[in-house]
Amino acid sequence: MDDYEAHLKICDTLRQINEDDHDLHSGRFFGEFEYAGPQVEEALINMTNWDTFLYTRAFDAINSDRGMRQATRLLTYPITVGSVLHELSPYQMQKDGRLTVEGLKSFSALRYNLHPPKSGGSGDVKGLRVEPPPVRLFVLGARAESSLPRNVWVQLAHLFPTAKLHVILIGPESMTNRDDEFPLPPRTPSNPFGAIVEDRVWPTMKISTIVDYYHTIHKTGYFAPYDPYFDCFVLFHPGLGHPASSHEWAETVPMLLETKLPIIATGYTQADMERDIDWVNKTAGGEFDILLKPGENAFRSLRWDLNDMDPQDVSAGNWGVWAFRGKRYEATHKGSV
Repeated sequence: MDDYEAHLKICDTLRQINEDDHDLHSGRFFGEFEYAGPQVEEALINMTNWDTFLYTRAFDAINSDRGMRQATRLLTYPITVGSVLHELSPYQMQKDGRLTVEGLKSFSALRYNLHPPKSGGSGDVKGLRVEPPPVRLFVLGARAESSLPRNVWVQLAHLFPTAKLHVILIGPESMTNRDDEFPLPPRTPSNPFGAIVEDRVWPTMKISTIVDYYHTIHKTGYFAPYDPYFDCFVLFHPGLGHPASSHEWAETVPMLLETKLPIIATGYTQADMERDIDWVNKTAGGEFDILLKPGENAFRSLRWDLNDMDPQDVSAGNWGVWAFRGKRYEATHKGSV
């Protein structure tokens, strides 16, 4: 009887996946893909869940479950990052909260520049002020997220309207589904990795794409120096512990830990996340700090995805989220121990 009930649940999910796919090709007008503009300065964003977020961001009302599934399938990428880094993040340190002390240290440093105080500057000569560099978000192993419509990524800029952002998509598959942008720029002394730079995405946001492995770039010092106040790594479904992809991360992860920058990672399922955490633990020998305890992502995709090779392998985009960082040791003075 239990097997039969489980079978019915899978059948309902499979039906839902199939209907969602057909809906995308139906030719109807997708009002859920009309995104909100800049946030009103006096209006705070409520990041408790998808409903409160969309309401306080003044999105058009989405009145169907299918519409929510279609909308969150894309928005989950920028909003997952924003929900962790934002000062109004749903992840806090209260009782049973998922944010750790080390996480508060790392994310507070980034929030200092993501929510800068008013500088008093203006558009004339007298109003000129020294501006900090942009906050760099390194999205490693980029695949589907690199081909997102740019107005989806701009939602991240609207969460931090007074900060400048530079999203850097890195990975051998970072140009997947972007055939219109081929051929890639030539590799020149001024652009050694042939980066595609989109600097008109939004006045405060720039997106760069590099088709290469991160560890190859890291060895050259191209992005050095790294600053915990301005830099952060993001890994969407990296498959760190997956047998088919772990070898591709074996050289990269130690380099990420060496920078001491926060690393935000997501997983398709609970098992996927736990496998990644176990792999990092074995690879790093415990030399890392958990910044955000693993658990379900408040802004996961509400739409289910199906593995065509295994119909029982059902997952959701960015189902879980956690964060870690290379372990830092406080300096001690001789004789103080």
